[in-house]
Amino acid sequence: MNHNRPLSIPRRQVIRGLLAVGAFGATSQFWAGCSPSPISTPDGGTSSPSPATGGKEISMGFIYVGPKDDYGYNQAHFEGKEGVSKVTGVKTIEQANVPETTEVQEVMLNMINQDGVTVLFPTSFGYFDPHILKIAQENPEIQFFHCGGLYQEGKHPNNVGSYFGYIDEAQYVAGIVAAHTSKTGKLGFIAAKPIPQVLRNINSYTLGARTVNPKVTTQVVLTGDWALPVKEAEAANSMADQSIDVITCHVDGPKVIMETAEKRSIYCTGYHTNQSSLAPKGYLTGAEWDWTKIYTNYAEAILGGKTLMSEGIPHLVRGGYKDGFVKLSDYGPAVSEAAKKDADAAKAKLMEGTLVIYKGEIKDNTGKVVIPAGKEFKQTDPQLETMDWLVEGVIGSTRS
Repeated sequence: MNHNRPLSIPRRQVIRGLLAVGAFGATSQFWAGCSPSPISTPDGGTSSPSPATGGKEISMGFIYVGPKDDYGYNQAHFEGKEGVSKVTGVKTIEQANVPETTEVQEVMLNMINQDGVTVLFPTSFGYFDPHILKIAQENPEIQFFHCGGLYQEGKHPNNVGSYFGYIDEAQYVAGIVAAHTSKTGKLGFIAAKPIPQVLRNINSYTLGARTVNPKVTTQVVLTGDWALPVKEAEAANSMADQSIDVITCHVDGPKVIMETAEKRSIYCTGYHTNQSSLAPKGYLTGAEWDWTKIYTNYAEAILGGKTLMSEGIPHLVRGGYKDGFVKLSDYGPAVSEAAKKDADAAKAKLMEGTLVIYKGEIKDNTGKVVIPAGKEFKQTDPQLETMDWLVEGVIGSTRS
């Protein structure tokens, strides 16, 4: 994922971007008209088939910062690529283990000039500035879609778009399951860096857990980078030594954390993709992306003649449960019926849009009121994309 720094974007620009696309609810409606009848998707669900392409094909390029079998961030995008590659009229090209250096610029140019790619998904956060921005400006006819960054109108090239999901909704539900399962009331969260997306996941996980047990605590360990398996294993072992009996994470590849939890006979909840095979006894559930949904939406819009440049495709796309952007791993064998009932109820409310996670009064872990009583921030509120605090109940600091 490699989010190298917190986002620093004027609130007015963010609001304008979000209003322009209506978050993603309106975007989903906009794209929904692409085609009428459903086709099977790789996970057994359905989606709309692509519209008539007149025999034309679009080539979509996907670039990952790490291996595509990392049980994490890169694998989730790879699975999304696999899903969209089954859409009629779509050809996909991919390259893994591409660092956030000028090397990614070379890869993008090779895909454009040698492979004929017209749509690019360079998925790592650190690819955006300066790499995507530079190549996009030099290739105005190519569309670039970036995961996690925020498009700024008037500043960034109009052939660049941004997409992301409200995965903290799934973390909130996973927190409910974790609190039901924990016998000590002590949860652990191993994270890379204290950027807004990470803090939001930690806070939502804890807020979900505290709806079950208001005394639950979440111990946070920040490793300092996105892929440090030795430090991640050390953190997991340290948590087990402190009687923390459920752990989760926000790192690129959760593999070693899940495996360590299983070895120490404690529970875990996953992130990015499904890690249940790594911890068959202790895996409770997990917060997963469904990039197939997002990539299919983009593909169908482009096959229908829409582009970023014509403003037929929004430059800023966000979505959660109700948009099909995130999902929950199947419950593991240790999850109780009571936990399933509460988790399913919360998930249903999130899908309906009736559950507001950030509703005051909420205090941070220093006792300061960060959201006063009577105030609430819905998922689309730009304030949540600049979060710099940890909620009450979290043990740790926002400094790495």
